[in-house]
Amino acid sequence: MALLMSDVDRFEAARPRLEAIAYRLLGSSSEAEDAVQETFLRWQAADVERIEVPEAWLTKVLTNVCLNQLTSARARRETYVGRWLPEPLLVGDPMLGPADTAEQRESVSYAVLVLLERLSPKERAVYVLREAFDYPHREIAEILDITEAAGQQIYHRAKKHVADGKVRTEVDEATARRIVEEFLAAATSGRTEPLVRLLTEDAVSVGDGGGKVPARAKAFEGAKAVATFLRGLFKPAPSKRAIVGGVPEIYATTANGGPAVLAVVDGRVVGITCLEVTPEGIVAVRSQVNPDKLVRATEQWAAADHGEGPLHTL
Repeated sequence: MALLMSDVDRFEAARPRLEAIAYRLLGSSSEAEDAVQETFLRWQAADVERIEVPEAWLTKVLTNVCLNQLTSARARRETYVGRWLPEPLLVGDPMLGPADTAEQRESVSYAVLVLLERLSPKERAVYVLREAFDYPHREIAEILDITEAAGQQIYHRAKKHVADGKVRTEVDEATARRIVEEFLAAATSGRTEPLVRLLTEDAVSVGDGGGKVPARAKAFEGAKAVATFLRGLFKPAPSKRAIVGGVPEIYATTANGGPAVLAVVDGRVVGITCLEVTPEGIVAVRSQVNPDKLVRATEQWAAADHGEGPLHTL
């Protein structure tokens, strides 16, 4: 059926919320956009006049589209080259969604997105809808075609799985910049000791290159091993410049609400390193260098104010 302009406008008004839900569920902006587009096609084909609560209908359709994608994504990731990590989003990206409460901010933090990969698709959906968007258990049950009691059990199980992981300490932008500056100063000092002091004893470091850019798929574990790796990673070398096509400029930024190191070559984001911070220190260093997962970050970077310029070059 042909949609009226008012029906298109109603969908477009819901798009930001739908994209924010889809990103949290899928960990990928391109997959989130595809899920929202599929939802629009189903909206277009539906008898819209008979839909009593369009927002609820759209959320239900989107969530189930995402559940199907998550199920197939698990199969695809078994053949993924190297370690699969979520796509980080830079500060100000509308796809990050609501950030009014601590629960909403934490639900889209990079640390939590990594932890959500451990959940089943249904657990992930329940957790995201409840924690990030405050849907009542009754509505979640209707969206997923389960009983309210089952939904509550799934939620508590999912929340426990997430809580059992190491979730970062919430920091503001000024604190995030200070953390990145200290991290970069230590990483570019040529010595491991300054880095060891910033890391927790059980710190880990891992990267996602998608088979297109060299990245460490097997995590380095322990402060000394991570510090040794990072010292080499941040040491300038012609071979590294050849891989990324120029001299990387290093900036301090915020990604998914946490401190991050951004590497940029000629306006193109070539790497985002997210730092997971706890009161004891940096517990995880996760680097996204797969160019397919940096396209949106490059677009956001091009439209942003870069402040005082790069902190370092490699």
